[in-house]
Amino acid sequence: MDTLKKLEAQSIHILRESYKEFKSLVMLWSIGKDSTVLLWLARKAFFGHVPLPLLHIDTHFKIPEMIAYRDKLAADWHLNLVYGENAAALAAKQTFPDGKVDRLTCCKSLKSEALKHTLSGEWPRYAFDHKLGSYVQEKNPQPYTGVIVGVRADEEGSRSKERYFSPRDKQNDWNIGDQPPELWHQYKTDFAPGTHVRVHPLLDWTELNIWEYIDREQIPILPLYFNNGKGLRYRSLGCYPCTGAVKSEARNVKEIIEELRTGKFSNIAERSGRAQDKEDGGGLETLRREGYM
Repeated sequence: MDTLKKLEAQSIHILRESYKEFKSLVMLWSIGKDSTVLLWLARKAFFGHVPLPLLHIDTHFKIPEMIAYRDKLAADWHLNLVYGENAAALAAKQTFPDGKVDRLTCCKSLKSEALKHTLSGEWPRYAFDHKLGSYVQEKNPQPYTGVIVGVRADEEGSRSKERYFSPRDKQNDWNIGDQPPELWHQYKTDFAPGTHVRVHPLLDWTELNIWEYIDREQIPILPLYFNNGKGLRYRSLGCYPCTGAVKSEARNVKEIIEELRTGKFSNIAERSGRAQDKEDGGGLETLRREGYM
């Protein structure tokens, strides 16, 4: 079995295990390459149907093409898609783009806090209505206690400390020193009541694996990842005020794979274009301890 088949089989196994073990489960979809590969794997795991809701945290500062892509796939693939937001912070313009807070405070507010309160059902959630082709507010949203996330260990330092099944407390806070051992693919899925669990089916994948799998499966991906005609493309996607492009001539998936295989970015971090990482000392551990994705 080749590397991609092994990774695919492992991820599908984790997806099925989490669906079996956790009754109130949701999958995060950030619209980027990793979470879209995760979505594709979920469709394969459940024979073309995704039997759990997808959750997107909308900061309202995403690159517009990302939101258009999100809504198109939701319609084309008949996804149960919901989104949440920090409406109060947005209304008060307590955001970095509006100049009232720094980048890390903005991330914590629009992403970490929005995610925690949306998961808990305390803040409104908006579901994609396939008949209307638009979003409507959910009535009486119930909490999600398990969340499937498309993080990879090689992407950023704090992610390498995760487990496949990673417990958080009731506030979604992460105690890195209190993680269960996972030996020989034996996963702990029995946690104390009130534990919030993050599930990471892509933990062993690399950036190259992701692009090779996109190529093999012909997964539809955002054109933002390709050369825009000016020698620039995005390698990691986020909010437009804090996300920069990298120099690259790659115009398609195969050319991105070639860049990665030849070591073009061997000394350049994948998230080097994400400005908030630099403000956190080069990593996201501070934010992730407090519930960040």
